[in-house]
Amino acid sequence: NRLHATDVTSSSFRLLWPKLLSQETGYYTLEYAPTADLARKRTQQVSGAHTSLVLSDLTPETTYEVALIPESNVHYFPPQTTRVTTLAEEISPVQVLISESGPRSFHVSWAPVLDSVVSYQVLYGPLPGNSVKVLQVDGRHNSTVVEHLAPNTTYLVTVTAIYRSGKEKSLSAKACTQEGERGE
Repeated sequence: NRLHATDVTSSSFRLLWPKLLSQETGYYTLEYAPTADLARKRTQQVSGAHTSLVLSDLTPETTYEVALIPESNVHYFPPQTTRVTTLAEEISPVQVLISESGPRSFHVSWAPVLDSVVSYQVLYGPLPGNSVKVLQVDGRHNSTVVEHLAPNTTYLVTVTAIYRSGKEKSLSAKACTQEGERGE
């Protein structure tokens, strides 16, 4: 029953605390700063009626020192403190590009390449249809060639980034193979 954080993301978290004050008996001063740089302290005043607050615009993968100071005109309450670490930022692939399209293959590339990605999965299958094949690509690479395709066919290509945290984010694009040569 003390100050703690929930709903932690890469750029925000929600603070919850016990009801120490009321609207009439005072207010809270909230101070927070990255542990590594306490000079960047931010201060916020919160009505005594509140028992929670969302802090946002935070830096990813950063530990924050948080202090809640009850400013009561009735009792003295000691400050409550906690430490909260924001999550790593997880950006989905923002671009999937299809190039060098031939009758039997095309080239898939994506961006950005992030350190937090362990591997990429490239799923592809003809439209319409539900036969999907998967290519695994090392997280250091940002392109691959998809081969053994049917000519003159539209494919749906989905690139999924798999993060160290276990989360996954995907982006899809359509690709068309060229018409095959006569006599193929």
